[in-house]
Amino acid sequence: MVVNQYEVGNFAVFCYLIGDEETKEGLFIDPADDVERLISEAKSQGVEKIKYIVNTHSHVDHIMGNKEMVKRTGAKVVIHEEEAGYLVQTPADLLMMFRATPSPPADLLVKEGDVIQVGKVGLKVIHTPGHSPGGMSLYIDGMVFTGDTLFVGSVGRTDFPGSSWEAMETSIRKKLYVLPGDTIVFPGHNYGSTPTSTIQYERRHNPFVRG
Repeated sequence: MVVNQYEVGNFAVFCYLIGDEETKEGLFIDPADDVERLISEAKSQGVEKIKYIVNTHSHVDHIMGNKEMVKRTGAKVVIHEEEAGYLVQTPADLLMMFRATPSPPADLLVKEGDVIQVGKVGLKVIHTPGHSPGGMSLYIDGMVFTGDTLFVGSVGRTDFPGSSWEAMETSIRKKLYVLPGDTIVFPGHNYGSTPTSTIQYERRHNPFVRG
């Protein structure tokens, strides 16, 4: 299995390449920028077919590479069913501020418990609302990709339309902190002292939500 982390663009976004070495299929989680570099990196890892673009949520800093990635790879855009409408409703002022290209609509909507499959590799969908209504995390083999729900030593903002601190805290406590303690946390931004953490460490030390 291929699991690679890349910091892309100007907003410290972490993008992830997940691939199956046998079938050479893969996906990107939040390929927000630097699309040409990401495709080159995938090929260097033996991932020749990008099957999906998986967006953890619809905020502009995470989805602004979607259109170019679709154009270059033919990948299908995947997002949680409660986030689909927001994906194609990014306000014009935000697009201008981020110098961003609007995303095409989602091709595949997922919900809690669904599995996004590339070759023999499957990512289980965990609905983690709070930062956004349809925010989701993705779990596989002792790893969880938490988008903007849980960061290293921090959590996502809840001052956006559709955000909720109560929902965020519940998502972290009831959906993420119940995972095995040695589960590696791969966050949606490079905001912490290290690029990854563990569920156990965040339970004990995250100042915003302690387990």
